Amino acid sequence: MATGRIFSGVQPTGNLHLGNYLGAIRNFVRLQHDYECIYCVVDMHAITVWQDPAELKSTTREVAAAYLAAGIDPKQSIIFNQSQVAAHAQLAWIFNCIARMGWLNRMTQFKEKAGKHRENASVGLFVYPNLMAADILAYKATHVPVGEDQKQHLELCRDIAQKFNNDFGVEYFPITEPLILGAATRVMSLRDGSSKMSKSDPSDNSRINVTDDADTIARKIRRAKTDPEPLPETREGLKDRPEADNLLGIWAALSEQTKDEAVAEFAGGQFSEFKQRLADLAVEKLSPIADEMRRLMAEPDHVDAVLADGAARADAIARPILDEVKDIVGFLRQ
Repeated sequence: MATGRIFSGVQPTGNLHLGNYLGAIRNFVRLQHDYECIYCVVDMHAITVWQDPAELKSTTREVAAAYLAAGIDPKQSIIFNQSQVAAHAQLAWIFNCIARMGWLNRMTQFKEKAGKHRENASVGLFVYPNLMAADILAYKATHVPVGEDQKQHLELCRDIAQKFNNDFGVEYFPITEPLILGAATRVMSLRDGSSKMSKSDPSDNSRINVTDDADTIARKIRRAKTDPEPLPETREGLKDRPEADNLLGIWAALSEQTKDEAVAEFAGGQFSEFKQRLADLAVEKLSPIADEMRRLMAEPDHVDAVLADGAARADAIARPILDEVKDIVGFLRQ
């Protein structure tokens, strides 16, 4: 029986990789058994930086296909793309008028993404956290699974909910709780253990894409960067060995062990043997998902139908909430 409502989303910006799967999508599958789950493809967030329109449509379907291939049940959970439900944009405007410039100026992710070209960044990128708050609160979500990089945005969502409630003298929006799912699986690049695995890395060998076939997965792991020492005997021995730390972390995540258990299993072993076992495990866990994703991507009409059905169900939840918000704010409506 559901104990609360979860909202979460993934950006459709191409090349979904192992980090996206282990850090988010795999958890989405598990959560659907204990919560009412709303899983979004956040295409409105994606256009805060320029996207090729045809590619955006394709990558939106790709994320939806990944959700389905990984095991999210579209009848039990809601799967849709953000732009199909108008409440996201409408509530985001109201939150633009609730949130304060000072709050947004403190958002570290904007500083990282805008870099030195802050003046050339889109206004959308600056107010991105307000849209994220609207995504969550349009459904009065009680919980959001968050990684390290989203914690600050969820805190802002809580601030917006609290300020809205205070400004209008209501107890309307919930103060959404973060859902920290055990030790976060932070997957790093296969070419550089000190950099996060990224879809924007120019080297395809730096990441395992969710759509990679079995041979490609095995080859990338066998070629992954390592150091000349044997695998460490203790967790302490992973210090200053980022590649060993990353590969053992991937093993632990895929085999559902702790990192300490993974270290103990391979203590003092050679990388060559470990990488072969890791390659076999990764192929076993990931290639069925890749095969199903490729099948779904060849049936865009089916994926679009899932998204349309999800959007209608999402809208049925969000529309009455938005109507009540409009009444609270003082908007006339039919």
